[in-house]
Amino acid sequence: MSKLTTAAKRVLLGRPFRSDALGHTLLPKRIALPVFASDAMSSVAYAPEEIFLVLSAAGISAYVYTPWVGLAVAFVMAVVVASYRQNVHAYPSGGGDYEVATTNLGPNAGLTVGSALLVDYVLTVAVSISSAASNIGSAIPFVATHKVLFAVVAIVVLTSINLRGIRESGVAFAIPTYAFIFGMFAMLGWGLLRIFVFGDDLRAESAGFQLNAEDEHLYGLAFTFLIARAFSSGCAALTGVEAISNGVPAFRKPKSRNAATTLLMLGSIAIALLMGIIILAQKIGIVYAHDESDLVGAPADYHQKTLIAQLAETIFHGFPIGFYFITTVTALILVLAANTAFNGFPVLGSILAQDRYLPRQLHTRGDRLAFSNGILFLSGAAVAFVVVFGAEVTKLIQLYIVGVFVSFVLSQTGMLRHWTRLLRTETDPAQRARMMRSRVINAIGLSATGTVLVIVLITKFFAGAWIAICTMVAIFVVMKLIRRHYDSVSRELDEHEWDGVLPSRSHSIVLVSKLHLPTRRALAYARATRPDTLEAVTVNVDEPDTRVLVREWERSDITVPLKVIESPYREITKPVLDYVKRVRRDSPRDVVTVFIPEYVVGHWWEQILHNQSALRLKGRLLFEPGVMVTSVPWQLTSSAKARQAGVVNAPGAVRRGYGDRG
Repeated sequence: MSKLTTAAKRVLLGRPFRSDALGHTLLPKRIALPVFASDAMSSVAYAPEEIFLVLSAAGISAYVYTPWVGLAVAFVMAVVVASYRQNVHAYPSGGGDYEVATTNLGPNAGLTVGSALLVDYVLTVAVSISSAASNIGSAIPFVATHKVLFAVVAIVVLTSINLRGIRESGVAFAIPTYAFIFGMFAMLGWGLLRIFVFGDDLRAESAGFQLNAEDEHLYGLAFTFLIARAFSSGCAALTGVEAISNGVPAFRKPKSRNAATTLLMLGSIAIALLMGIIILAQKIGIVYAHDESDLVGAPADYHQKTLIAQLAETIFHGFPIGFYFITTVTALILVLAANTAFNGFPVLGSILAQDRYLPRQLHTRGDRLAFSNGILFLSGAAVAFVVVFGAEVTKLIQLYIVGVFVSFVLSQTGMLRHWTRLLRTETDPAQRARMMRSRVINAIGLSATGTVLVIVLITKFFAGAWIAICTMVAIFVVMKLIRRHYDSVSRELDEHEWDGVLPSRSHSIVLVSKLHLPTRRALAYARATRPDTLEAVTVNVDEPDTRVLVREWERSDITVPLKVIESPYREITKPVLDYVKRVRRDSPRDVVTVFIPEYVVGHWWEQILHNQSALRLKGRLLFEPGVMVTSVPWQLTSSAKARQAGVVNAPGAVRRGYGDRG
């Protein structure tokens, strides 16, 4: 890596951390709350909006059911929070739902949870960033017309922040998250105070509109389906709860207790905000539609603001600072909500990689003690979803929450087995009472999340959930294949299968292009290995040059014979390969070592001008059984800087024990 590249990396990411500094990056509760809970808290910015949006299909009269749908969502959230408090105490290692399912239900159940959560984390980033673009677009028209561009840039910025490490990203996110909590409670408190105490008649800008609803006269089963669909959309508010169970290792000690406390704070704040927004939105008469054309009575140039923006504009009427503050912090929290996934996805990916279900590169931490490869993979996948679906929340949310509820159900099933197994051997009455209480909580959690999963599958499958399900299945299959490959390699390399048979003879071949210093060094090194047979080989691709080389060889003091291989088609690689194969065929028990002189250069562009034939040869010879390939380096003058003592600029040098002083 060049000096310029290293300097740019240090400016963007900071200086590397030593491995023993990991303990200093652990998070206290006040920082862990914004890091892990921003997703669940920020979902109140779009979950109530989606409830209103779904019910608008049946006309304004259907809005009377919004508080009841909100209460149902709040109940499920309370149950899930209570259930996951049991999880973090029982499994504090950071495996979360994956570990619970794998330990208690088997590897396939764990892998199902893993694939579901990986998809859900990617969609968390896509949905949160897209919703942020919509909220900012309510105040800044340019963003509304360039949502995809805004979303991609926001994901890139978040990626850069997280690559700097969890401690720094936590500090960076704490202020906006707490500003959002303060702003929302201030808005809701002031709005409810004005309505119920001061008796002010607050009316939203859309309060006088009517809805052009296609399904205005729904009855019976069809209307029940609509309510169920509104409930399933509102359950997007539950996403992010599972992230804390995956992120327990990032908490300060006592890890489990701090994680459980943070989970309780998360649930309490999210439920209060969810219900406050729904009640207040209904009171001020907000009308929300899929498209402005469905709003009867709206001006021709009317641009529909988000539900939060309409709330802020109505409550802070005459006080524009309040409106812009709420719009800004809502957009920020939605951008930062993706940070929950940026903390959960890499940790889960590391655990799956450790279990050999994902590439091993996802298991190790980067220079800043963050799981850099996992962060980059997540951001790339999220950008793909944002671009494909045009950063439209309504489209993306149909794919959303399927994965998280699959993990909820399997996790709670696993916890039931966990407590049942422990109760078989536990004799202490106090411990048994605690375990039985926990089992009841997890049983209620299983019933609630199982019901929601069924509703989500029924109401969202053809609306787009099938895409998420197919993606989960594809990831499941890929992870099984990766594990099969790693297991196959492990069996193949198992030490007890070594037969101990050594080659009978050593046949060394030095490849020659010219008689110069690199060639002499390669010959000297090959001779030092004391082979049984040593020969030099050149390929005749240019007759005059070959004659010159042969004459120089004969006049020199070199005693190693030079063999010329004909190449009628001016190739180098194939004639050498054919010759090596012939040597192996004549003496199958011999080991053939091919010595290739190679230039060491100091600039990337010099690599293009040299070593191309050597690289092609090495790439092909490595596939030949019984053939060893040895590069003999010759340092050119331009490589002097790279030889300076103490300078190691290779990627990941710090992880391998080298100091990065560049």
